[in-house]
Amino acid sequence: MIELSRPENVGLRADRLERIAAHFNRYVDEGLIPGYLALIARRGRAAYLHCYGLCDVEARLPVAEDTIFRIYSMTKPITSVGVMMLYERGLLQLDDPASEFIPGFERLEVFQSGDAENYQTVPAEREMTIRDLLTHTAGLTYGHMVAHPLDEMYRQRDLLGKDRSLAAFVNQLKELPLLFSPGTRWSYSVATDVLGHVIEVVSGQPLDQFFAAEILAPLGMVDTGFSLSADQVGRFAANYERDGAGFRLIDKPSDSDYLGQPTLFSGGGGLVSTAGDYLRFSQMLLNTGELDGARILGRKTVELMTGNHLPGNCDLSSMGYFLRSESRREAVGMGLGARHNLRRGGARALTRHDGVGFGLGGYVLLDPAAAQILGSPGEFGWGGAASTTFWIDPREELTAIFLTQLMPSSSYPIRRELRVLVNQAIVD
Repeated sequence: MIELSRPENVGLRADRLERIAAHFNRYVDEGLIPGYLALIARRGRAAYLHCYGLCDVEARLPVAEDTIFRIYSMTKPITSVGVMMLYERGLLQLDDPASEFIPGFERLEVFQSGDAENYQTVPAEREMTIRDLLTHTAGLTYGHMVAHPLDEMYRQRDLLGKDRSLAAFVNQLKELPLLFSPGTRWSYSVATDVLGHVIEVVSGQPLDQFFAAEILAPLGMVDTGFSLSADQVGRFAANYERDGAGFRLIDKPSDSDYLGQPTLFSGGGGLVSTAGDYLRFSQMLLNTGELDGARILGRKTVELMTGNHLPGNCDLSSMGYFLRSESRREAVGMGLGARHNLRRGGARALTRHDGVGFGLGGYVLLDPAAAQILGSPGEFGWGGAASTTFWIDPREELTAIFLTQLMPSSSYPIRRELRVLVNQAIVD
């Protein structure tokens, strides 16, 4: 049970926080999303929790505080924390070539021209490093992108298919070219899944066991994992996909793949979790690595993670990252730059991410004015494919979590709207 404090006790206005419900309830009432949960904490105390709508429309089950959601890419910051734990133990360095842990990665080529069947390559300018993987500058991509022949090559091979292991995934990945030479551009990718395999190699444990022992158990994240137990199924949300002005069911809780133990533990997107569990993780980050006596990372390590690691302190737009709505609608990870609003009709053809950098496992807000969004420099967070999101704001001692189940995450500008609605409620 999440214990709530009065918003005024942590510098928030209750009446202004209610604008969150007034706004997002309309999404549910208009049939755009099935339901949602919003959770805001400040100065170490939860101050706002609102559940609305249904987590399972077909079964008429309401969203509740303990509803279990697919968090997809909100798994990435957890995997990144795991990598940094090994870094703190001296077991790897950020500038280590990935080939030290994955033989064959030292001979990767870069796609130059052609199509998915016939293409030419050139040698990469240098090897990818652990930091390249943490920052999505490794030259990898995702199969669900449709912007490049390499995306099609990923789809053809079903690289993250459920019936293979992480080791089999990376062995097939190294047979494909890179999108660009490591460190030269930014592209959202399977990089964090590669890091999940690195964790397995370095720790000698399967990723699920490493997570359970090193992160989830110490933080008391009892409902977070790669699969569900029998007693959790009744709290598991259904998953939906946008269908015109509505949505359709794509994953029914009672026969979901999450009911069985996966073969591939996706460090990039495989976890399910609850608002309470993810609050504990995000609060640990906000506390610079510690929660309730459990020290997961050192203060200096969290400071390093949440700084901008793009070359020359540049932003994502400078690194060549653009979301083209006509071809890459599912490519958005953080939603900070998404200025489209399908709720009111239409989408801009090109979305930039000015003023947004990238740390070791999540975005970093560099310049709110350039990003044209309320926030603080140093804000750190990420989102998931089913329109979930979280962020921490060290300057305001604030963390925010939004959970729903609607794919793709680019369907509506929920994340930008939430950021405004949360930050306008800060009064001291």
